[in-house]
Amino acid sequence: MENQPNARLQAKAFYSGFHDAHDTYLALSRASNGKIYYILSSEKPEEGGKFYVFDPTNEEISLLADLTDACGEKDLQAIAQGKSHVEFYEAEGKLYFATHIGYYEMIAGMERLPQNAPNALALYPGGHFLAYDMETGHIKDLGIMPNQEGVLSMAMDVLRKQIVAISWPSGYLVHLDVTTGKIRNLGLTAQRGEAGNVGEDYRVLCRSILNDPTTGKFYFSTAEGAIFCFDPQQEGSIKKLNDVNLRLDYFGHYNPTQPGSMGYNWRKVIWSEKEGVAYGVHGNSGYLFTFEPETQRVEIVERLTSLPSRKAGMFDQFSYGYLGFQLGPDGETIYYLTGGPIYQEGKRIEGDKQIAKGGAKGPENLHLITYHIPSKKYTDHGPVFHPDGSIPTYVNSIAIDFQGRVYALARRQTAIGEIQDLIQIQLQ
Repeated sequence: MENQPNARLQAKAFYSGFHDAHDTYLALSRASNGKIYYILSSEKPEEGGKFYVFDPTNEEISLLADLTDACGEKDLQAIAQGKSHVEFYEAEGKLYFATHIGYYEMIAGMERLPQNAPNALALYPGGHFLAYDMETGHIKDLGIMPNQEGVLSMAMDVLRKQIVAISWPSGYLVHLDVTTGKIRNLGLTAQRGEAGNVGEDYRVLCRSILNDPTTGKFYFSTAEGAIFCFDPQQEGSIKKLNDVNLRLDYFGHYNPTQPGSMGYNWRKVIWSEKEGVAYGVHGNSGYLFTFEPETQRVEIVERLTSLPSRKAGMFDQFSYGYLGFQLGPDGETIYYLTGGPIYQEGKRIEGDKQIAKGGAKGPENLHLITYHIPSKKYTDHGPVFHPDGSIPTYVNSIAIDFQGRVYALARRQTAIGEIQDLIQIQLQ
């Protein structure tokens, strides 16, 4: 373990030109051309999210599309395609991704899929699967999520051209065969998902689906800690793995019927080609673990939280945990953007004990962590600040360019108010 107690990283902030930009989850990736592709979300019912590209060579930002327009719904007069909640997957010069709703209706004290559209709009039509051609700039609509739901989670087998997604709020597992264009609804994955009744059939849904490229199989978790497998190459139902689960004491103890955490779900999971296993992080506890699909084994590796969090013994302040978790260009270094406690006059600022939905329990610093897999070396590179001393917040995305610079989408105060936009972090 390595500590850099006096380290202090600086975030370089960029303005993409979208003054309504709201919190974005996952929708940030580096492509093979070295450019950074990302989406800024909108929570307004009439305003679509915006799709951008950043060129690290000259720091130019280009607007590529409005998501509603890209889905062919510009004149539909329906609730907009306000966000994307998934990473970009690259295959044969195209980036595959999907859209999600950004506007919610408060029903029984919770954010729900709108049942009453505002401003004479039609109800949300459902999220779309899209393919962006990096050479021509053309965006192809590959199909729509069934039941007028958004696309919450998505993974792609880029070798076999298969996409698997989980819908929000109900949690349907949906399979798209890109080669044929066929979309199949495989049924619910977790009771009634986040459309369920709290204390009964409510279950927080998995935000990260794993594809094992060696077999083509897909895996997802549940709030109860179960791991399920779906093989697109075989007709049949989703299968639960009987010899492994995520109900580990180190992760904490959760009531899966209650909101406010990811439960026993993994927060983010990635495939390590060099190791031939998956690495995941559990939200809230921040433990790094491996998952071997072939042997159905989960093993704890390290606590990946910030050094101040480790010393304080505290859980994540962002109750769902953090999605800024990715392998770097070398394929063997994990980069993780996580939180760290803030101290005033020697005392840690306490956050709320419990919140009704996933979110920040209290203020925290943003820390950049790396974990080098072959050497098992953990490094907390220190907290991240803007030049004026303010802290980037609500970070749930990450990308690393070929020069080792780290990118994220973060909230910050600007002359036009608080927005979320692109930041760049240069490791020292």
